[in-house]
Amino acid sequence: MRYNNVFINSINYELAPVVVSSAQLEQQLQPLYQALHIAAGQLQALTGISERRWWQPGTPLSQGAAAAGRKALQLSGIPAQQIGAIVYTGVCRELFEPATACRVAHELGIGGEALIYDISNACLGVLNGILDIANRIELGQIRAGMVVACESARELNETTIRRMLKHKEMAYFIRNIATLTGGSGAVAVVLSDNSFDSPAAHRLLGGVAMAAPEHHQLCRWGVEECGRDQLRQFMNTDAVAVMNNGVALGRRTWERFCAELNWSSATVNRVVCHQVGSAHQQAILKELAIDPAKDFTTYQFLGNIGTVSLPITAAIAAERRVINTGDKVAMLGIGSGLNCMMLGVEW
Repeated sequence: MRYNNVFINSINYELAPVVVSSAQLEQQLQPLYQALHIAAGQLQALTGISERRWWQPGTPLSQGAAAAGRKALQLSGIPAQQIGAIVYTGVCRELFEPATACRVAHELGIGGEALIYDISNACLGVLNGILDIANRIELGQIRAGMVVACESARELNETTIRRMLKHKEMAYFIRNIATLTGGSGAVAVVLSDNSFDSPAAHRLLGGVAMAAPEHHQLCRWGVEECGRDQLRQFMNTDAVAVMNNGVALGRRTWERFCAELNWSSATVNRVVCHQVGSAHQQAILKELAIDPAKDFTTYQFLGNIGTVSLPITAAIAAERRVINTGDKVAMLGIGSGLNCMMLGVEW
C-alpha cells in the first residue's frame, strides 16, 4: 500500500505516574522464588526491563487517552473541530459499549459529523488505526483524524502475582512471566492531508501487513469465571513460540515492505519496533539484518505497553532527536494473532 496525501502531524503521550521496578515485583513474589529456588534479579535478566509504570487505582482509560489527545492536538495545530474521525485502539477498553472513543471525543470536543469508533487488534491496534485514518484521508473522506489508545497493566499484573503465589509451579511461572513485562500509558496520533497550518508534518509513505492466524493461541488475554457472577483477568503466553514465529513472520513482512517502498536494511535511517523486551529486540534486528544502532528502545523503563509501545517510542525518539527531519523511519509492529504491520515514514 502507498500513500500520496497522508501526513503524521503529531504523536504525543501521557505517562502513567506510578513507577514500579522489577525488583519491587520480585519482592512480592518472594514466597514463589524461595519455593522454586529462583535467584533475585531474574525478571530483569530475562526481559531487560528494569521498571514499568502503572496508573493509580481506578483511573479511567479515557482519562489517559484524552490527556495524550490534548497534547497531540496542541502540537499538531489542528483544531478539534477539524478532526473528521477519532478511533480508540487500545487492548484495554472501558466498556463493551459504547466505544471508548466516544468518551475521549467528548473530553476533546470532537463530535458533529466526526466518525467515532473503536478498533482492536492486540499490540497492532494503533498501527491499524493509523492505517484506517490514512485510508480515509487518501480517499478524501476527511482532512484530519486522530488515533488514541490507553493501556493499563496494574490489574492484570496484580492478578497474575496472586495466582503465581497460589500455584508456586515453575511451569506456571514460565507461562506467565511475560505478563509481568506489561506497563501502562497512553498515546495519541494526529494525521492529516497537510492542508492545515501545522508546524511539523511527517509523510506516511505506505506499508505492508501480513498475518499468520494459525498461531492465534500462543498469547491470550481475556477474562474467565472465578465464581458465580465473578470474572477475573488472565493472560497465557508461550513466549518462546511467540518470539520464534513472530520473527519468522517479521522476516517475510520485511521483505515485502522493502520491495513496496524500495527500501533496504542499509537505506533505512531509523527503526522503531514494538517494545516487548531485550530477547525479542535482538532476535528481530538480527533476522532483518538491521544495525542495532538504528534502533531506539524504551522497554527498559516503560515495559511493554501493548498498542502504546511503538508510537510512544517514536515520540520519545523524536523528542531526543534520535529521529530527525528527512530520516526514513520504519515502524515495525508484531502482535498476537499473529499479525505483523510495517509502516514507512519520511520524517
